Amino acid sequence: MVSQLPNRFLTPEDLVEMFELPSVETIYQWRRKRTGPRGFRVGRHLRFDPEDVRAWVDSLLKEAA
Repeated sequence: MVSQLPNRFLTPEDLVEMFELPSVETIYQWRRKRTGPRGFRVGRHLRFDPEDVRAWVDSLLKEAA
């Protein structure tokens, strides 16, 4: 799943593919609710640092334990 993240900033589409989500809208809902990984804008494009995605997944795993 997220064990091997690319060495580049991730797009919402990358997250949809990695987590097998129904659509990009899920990513934008997470962002509005502040429940997903931390993202940032480059112009009008949303990007995610792979290390922030990893930290977010790790926090979810800790909560589930």
